[in-house]
Amino acid sequence: MTTTNRIVLVTGASPLHQELKHIAESNGYHVIDMDQLAEYKEQIELAIEVNSLDPEAKKATIQELDSTLAAHVPIVATSLSVTATEIASWATVPDRVCGFGTFVPLVERELIEVAPALQTNSYTLEQVKAFMQSIGKDTAVVDDEVGLVFPRILSLIINEAVFTLHEGTATCEDIDIAMKKGTNYPYGPLEWADRIGLDEVYAVIRGLHHDLAEERYRPAPLLRKLVLAGRVGQRSGQGFYTYEEQEVGQR
Repeated sequence: MTTTNRIVLVTGASPLHQELKHIAESNGYHVIDMDQLAEYKEQIELAIEVNSLDPEAKKATIQELDSTLAAHVPIVATSLSVTATEIASWATVPDRVCGFGTFVPLVERELIEVAPALQTNSYTLEQVKAFMQSIGKDTAVVDDEVGLVFPRILSLIINEAVFTLHEGTATCEDIDIAMKKGTNYPYGPLEWADRIGLDEVYAVIRGLHHDLAEERYRPAPLLRKLVLAGRVGQRSGQGFYTYEEQEVGQR
C-alpha cells in the first residue's frame, strides 16, 4: 500500500484522533474529517473512527460512513468499549468493518491490536493491517473482545489502583512508586491513567462490565466521578495529579 496522496478519514472524540491524524500525515496520507466526507467520498480509501465514550454517537458515525462510502472501503473502529462484531452489526455492509485498539501516546506503541469482527472479510483485514504497517506500527490480530488485550489488562490494573486509593490504603504517589519499583512498569498506574486519559480507561472498564456482567469489572466509583467532573488527566490539567499549564496536552 503506497501512501502518496492517499486519502483517509479520521473521526471521533478520542485523543487517538489527533495522534492518528498526525502520524498518518507524517507518512504521506491526506487526512480529512467528517465535514469533508461528502466532498471526498469517491477518493477515501479507508475510514477510522475512534469514539470510545458515546455508543450512540459511535453508531451514528458508523452508519453515516457506511451509507456514504463505497462498499469496498474499510471502516476501522476502536473496539475498546464495544466489540467489533456489534459495531459491524450497525452497518449494511458489515464485512468491511474491523475493530482495533490501543492507547495514547502512540509514539510509545510499537504495536496496534487489530480485532476483526465475525463479519469482517479477509480483504478488509489485509487493508487494515497494511494501513497500520504503513504508518510504522506492527499489528497483532486478536480475538474480538471488549478492550482487546493490552488496553484491557492495563485498564484493570488502573481500576484496581483506583480502588486502592479510594480505600485509603496508600496515596497516589505511594501507589505509583510501589508499582514502578515493585514491577518495573514504566509508569505507576495512576500516573499512567493520567497520560492515557481517565475517560479512555473508564470506557474500557465500563464496556467490560456491561458486556460480561462480572463484578471483577466493576468501575471504581472514584474513576467514574473524576470522568464526570471532566478531570480526565494530563489532557485536562487535572486527574489523579494536577498539571501546570505548560504540561496540559503533553504526554
